[in-house]
Parts: sequence; C-alpha cells; structure tokens
Amino acid sequence: MDQHIVAETLTERGLAYMAGFGNEFISEALPGAIHPKMNSPQKVPYGLYVEQISGTPFTAPRAVNRRTWMHRIRPSVVHKPFQLIDDGLIRSTPFDELPATPNQLRWSPLPIPDEPTDFVRGIVTIGGCGNLAMHSGLAVHLYACNADMEDRFFYNADGELLIVPQLGSLRIHTELGILQVQPGEIIVIPRGIKFRVVLPDGKARGYICENYGPYFRLPDLGPIGANGLAYPRHFLAPVAAYEDREGTFEVIAKFQGHLWASVIDHSPLNVVAWHGNYVPYKYDLTKFQCINTVTFDHPDPSIYCVLTAPSEIPGTANCDFVIFPDRWMVAEDTFRPPWFHRNFMSEFMGLIWGVYDAKEEGFVPGGCSLHNCMSGHGPDTATYEKASTAELKPVKQQNTLAFMFESRFAIRTTKFAMETAQLQRDYYECWQGLKPRFSARQVNGSSAT
Repeated sequence: MDQHIVAETLTERGLAYMAGFGNEFISEALPGAIHPKMNSPQKVPYGLYVEQISGTPFTAPRAVNRRTWMHRIRPSVVHKPFQLIDDGLIRSTPFDELPATPNQLRWSPLPIPDEPTDFVRGIVTIGGCGNLAMHSGLAVHLYACNADMEDRFFYNADGELLIVPQLGSLRIHTELGILQVQPGEIIVIPRGIKFRVVLPDGKARGYICENYGPYFRLPDLGPIGANGLAYPRHFLAPVAAYEDREGTFEVIAKFQGHLWASVIDHSPLNVVAWHGNYVPYKYDLTKFQCINTVTFDHPDPSIYCVLTAPSEIPGTANCDFVIFPDRWMVAEDTFRPPWFHRNFMSEFMGLIWGVYDAKEEGFVPGGCSLHNCMSGHGPDTATYEKASTAELKPVKQQNTLAFMFESRFAIRTTKFAMETAQLQRDYYECWQGLKPRFSARQVNGSSAT
C-alpha cells in the first residue's frame, strides 16, 4: 500500500481492506508499481505485465462500467490448454433434469463430507433458472467442505458468485488480494476473478448465488431518501497481495456450464498492483440498517434488500439478495410474522443462525427452502397460532439471520435436490393444521356479506 490508495483503509482479523462500494481503488503491494499517469506503459515498473479485466462491455455507460488494470508477474495467457473434467454435482442452465415444481420444498443442512473435499468439489446445485449464455437468471448452490485449496484455483466465467457462509470462516485468496468472511458476512467474487479458498476452522458450509445476469449493485432507495439499508462505506475490498510461487498447479474454470481444468507452472494470484472498480468485496450483514413499520401491517420484504441484480424490466430483478436480521417489531393491531403469500418472484431462503419468525420448527441453520412463482407459502401452523394470539407489545427479534435469493424466473430443481436425503418430504404438513375459522357473525366491527 502507498499514498495512491484512494479510500479509507481498515484492518480486520489481520487483513487490510479499502472501504466503499463501486469505488475506483488503487492498491500496490510494492511502492511505485503503478505508473502515475498511464495504464499500459512500454516499460512497466518491476518488469511486470499489464493486463485489463473487463467486467462489462467497453462501451457500457460510465455509471455501470466495470474494469480493473492488473500489474502482474505473468499474464493470464500463460497456461496449458484446458480440458473438460467431471462437473461433479454442479449444474447449469437449461436446468432440464426435472420439470419445475409448484410444490413448496425444504431441505435440511448438508452434512460435512467424510472425505477430504475442498470448496469447489464441495459445491452441489439445488436449482436455477434463465440462460447463462444469454446472461440471465441464476443458479443456487450449497457448499460443504473440509479441505484447503493450496495448489488449485478457480474462476467462474458464467457469472459472479455471492457466497453466504453459515458454518466456518472462509479465507479467500483472490487475484486482487485476500478477504476473510465468517457467518454473518457475505462475499461477492466477480465473473472471471481467480481465487482459492482456505478454511481457518477446518470445515465450512454455506450458500452460493451464481448470478448470470447484470452484476449486483445497491438498490435504489426511492422515497426512503439518500440513506438507509446497506451503506456503501461498509463494503470492503482487498488490498494487493501477490503469490510468487512456481510448481505444478491446477486452474479450474466454469465455462458455459461445465468445468474445465488446466495445468499451470505458477500461481495465477501474482498481481503485484492493481487499479479499477471491478473487484471482489465483502459485507457485514449486521451493519444493515433495517426499515420497518412504526404503525401497522407487515411491510413488503423489499425493504430488506441488500443487493440487487436488475433485469431489462424496471423493478423486476434478475436476482435480489434480501436479509431478515435482528429488528424491533412494534406494529399495532397487526399479525406480525410474514403474511400468507403467493409471489410473482420465486423465493429461495436460507438460515444462517437462530429461528426464522415465520417457521417455528423444521427450518434450521444451514437448511433452505424454495417457494416458486405463485406457490402459496407463509407462517406454519404453530407460528400462526402463536402470533394470532400474542400480546402486541414492542418485541425485538434477536439472534436471527435469514436471507432470500429472489428471482423473476421460476427455479428448476436438480435431480440431486429432489433425491437427496436432506429433502424434507413432509414439509407440506406444517400447514395442514390451519383449520377453517370462518364465522358469519360480526367480528372486530365487521361482518361477512
């Protein structure tokens, strides 16, 4: 680092970060590695190579254009040819193994593998939607792993990865530096950025949204005003940190839905300095500023949106990332948990810790659920009975953190998702106790007609 870094620098768990969302960052692991004026000088300091990675087309509008210039020991073209390898349990579009289902689905947590399994080989796909070749839709994956990636590296050419840890920390070494995330934080790794994952706690489990569409950005705030929800200054980008290692390494690429592997004789994480706005970043979900009602009714969950990947239809997201954290519940004369609902958008939910306020039992940390387009869902019987008779005083939801990947497309499940022992085949039973309560007599000042 030196005086060229143009953002607040913070230190966390022994790692340095630059603060801000969508910033133009400059970072040098060796002083003077970046030319003060030029992107690609004829003679580069320290004998480095200059390489640009473009996350958007060159002519994308300035407000959404993303690119980073890397000053590296060797350029990315230096590797042996890629060869197709086994995809394992990773799946991609067109997600045609099974028909899309309108049934409510829920899964228990994945077990940690018995055999040594690194992050990439620990990924299993639950489902997805859209068409990755047309840059639309997403895939939903789970991961469970217990081994470090030391001499293996990975990049995804199909989409950016939003990783949500649930168990165990991830120390992610990327081309642009190192980030460490733990449960309660997220990390987004842009399309094409190479990385490897180390497990400080020896094992890890969590969720992944593979976003095929436009990259995630902060949602517009509209009538909320200039401030609220996720603050840009709470997003952290890494500082330059390079590996100058030679040996026999493997680079795995996800390209057009399949895994490819190449042999390389040096670490590809050899970027000594960089500048740009196409970077991996992390965010602490506990810093989210909740907006909630102070009068009556349960608001729409869109007020809990952290990041959104828009579509060509305004207000209709390719993917929204929404959280349900600790918050005060004060609504008067109101059924406070989420209401019964059928949604145009498809909803995949996960639970990082605690208890979700719409499900008393069965939805546990590490588990997940899927409610597709127009599939009815809402509080289970126990939650409804409790909330419909509860004393309505101010209550703070505490020690809870759930999230949702929400998409305009129906999510098609994989064969693994529908055949695994983790599928809760009796999930529908949680609503069967909701019996008719209808009465034609006047209730609460109103009457049936």
